[in-house]
Amino acid sequence: MRLIPPVIPLAIIALFSPSASWGQSSAPLPGLPAAILPPVQPWSGASERLIVAANDPWITPAERAGFATTPRYAETRAWLERLAAASPLIRIETFGRTAQGRDMLMVRASKGGEGKPVVLVQAGIHSGEIDGKDAGLMLLRDIALRGKDSLLDSVDLVFVPIYNIDGHEASSRWNFPALRGPAEKGYVATARGINLNRDYAKADAPETRAMIALLRRLDPILYVDCHVSDGFDMQYDITFTYAGWGRYAYHRATADWLTARFGPTVTTALERAGHVPTLYPSPIDTRDPAKGIRQAPEGPRYSTGYGDFIGVPTVLVENHMLKPYRQRVLGTYVLLEAALKLAATDRDRIVAAKATDRASRPATMLARWKPAATPIGWIERFKGIGFETYRSPASGRMEQRWTGKPITVRMPIIGQDPVETVSLPTAWWVPAEQTEALDRLRLHGIRFDPITAPRTLTLDRVHLRDAVVQRAQDGRLPLKASFEHVPVTETLPAGTVRVPSDQPLGLLAAALLEPEAPDSLLAWGFFPEMLSSPPGAEDFVRAPLAEALLASDETVRTAFAAKLADDPAFARDPEARLDWLIDRLPDRKTTHLTYPILREQ
Repeated sequence: MRLIPPVIPLAIIALFSPSASWGQSSAPLPGLPAAILPPVQPWSGASERLIVAANDPWITPAERAGFATTPRYAETRAWLERLAAASPLIRIETFGRTAQGRDMLMVRASKGGEGKPVVLVQAGIHSGEIDGKDAGLMLLRDIALRGKDSLLDSVDLVFVPIYNIDGHEASSRWNFPALRGPAEKGYVATARGINLNRDYAKADAPETRAMIALLRRLDPILYVDCHVSDGFDMQYDITFTYAGWGRYAYHRATADWLTARFGPTVTTALERAGHVPTLYPSPIDTRDPAKGIRQAPEGPRYSTGYGDFIGVPTVLVENHMLKPYRQRVLGTYVLLEAALKLAATDRDRIVAAKATDRASRPATMLARWKPAATPIGWIERFKGIGFETYRSPASGRMEQRWTGKPITVRMPIIGQDPVETVSLPTAWWVPAEQTEALDRLRLHGIRFDPITAPRTLTLDRVHLRDAVVQRAQDGRLPLKASFEHVPVTETLPAGTVRVPSDQPLGLLAAALLEPEAPDSLLAWGFFPEMLSSPPGAEDFVRAPLAEALLASDETVRTAFAAKLADDPAFARDPEARLDWLIDRLPDRKTTHLTYPILREQ
């Protein structure tokens, strides 16, 4: 790569001149992004014929604006309500309310009939990535009024035009500045600062709770989540993927359908319409694309991971950020139409795949993984874009400048090697007082049964070691720890809840309740009481108790000697030594660094 001297484009200088209006919507749009984004790749395709004439009475707001802008919530709702009034095929419902009190909208396109499977499409989970909304409006119009109603012969379409509505209304040209349109874009997170595509497992946001309820109500045969990518410049415009990129999915039957049927079908449709699709390339290092693209397992915090854990085929659409908004919206339309056709053709096959996955009972679950030392495959002719580097006077380091020149490179695919796998227990036992955990199990539809009389059982108790609270993330303080599993005999009081792993959502239960799982409730910081220091006692009492334990318990004595030998800092710390021993007193009840959920082996 050729080094070039620092250059400040004249357009940026003009932006900061006295006539520039900082952060005001009345300033020329798109302003800064248009001045600094890489060159636009020329494009034309058959999908352009989807755009209606300027004088068409059913032109969508985005089409009317030449795809320079996208409509706000009120305008979107009004347009959809007009369409619903004009067509018996379209019905609008609300299915929840946002944190700021806005109605969450779903549009059902249906010819009626009992028991028809549903394709669920959502747009704007990251509300600045809003391509799916404007593509969906065009598709609904053409289904309702332009002769594409045959798409509803075998399936219903349920469309959520804006998932993160509060973020959508916090629109600004400074949100998502790397996206080439629309001019003003919504914010990535909700009004509470929660990223909804990290919230499926912990379900803190009211929007998430509404979406999970909708998923349970509809149980779709296909779930499509529309996004726009970040990363590097490339020639591909429409990309998509599935949980674990298909390779690392936990439920194989639905993953195999996505890989064998969905991918090839929508790829063919997109190519015929003039687009350049591929499986979403998640970069290892955006500054050095030659390091390759990542494929890895996914937890249920994400839409695709959640769909995998509940046995619903789920697709992540990731349009390329640097392609013009018009091109991205048209590509999304083509993909959604192809998805509806395929779901109708394969409805029985998908239903069978879902049933197979939900009947499976995995014995283990991958909890931790690491990048594989060698590539698991190669893309022989990856359609990339060249770049140069220059020293930025702002950052003081070498930065990228994408040239717009198409190149092809041999791109490595970096997979993952397992680090830790947990064996699933027969059941988990949740104390009745853990109401927040029980609320999440109930919300997700995980079956559990309270006992009506005390029961004495030998169970697996988990103690936390080296627990560290992580930096705040999505409204939570995540917790990182190592774990020690100890067999105990416990008498569980009436009201304690048993969560069996032998159920269709047993794998999701494991993802939430196994402490080692990366998206477990514990990992998200749901049990802060564990970190509270236990009630103290005077050392003149603690020391003799600890001495008596060492004298009477050979197992503790051996472990203590090993700890002293392996950890010099521990050996020099009298308080740590006493704490360690007092924690191991028999029949001692404490919440300190003790996971409240027990495991039945």
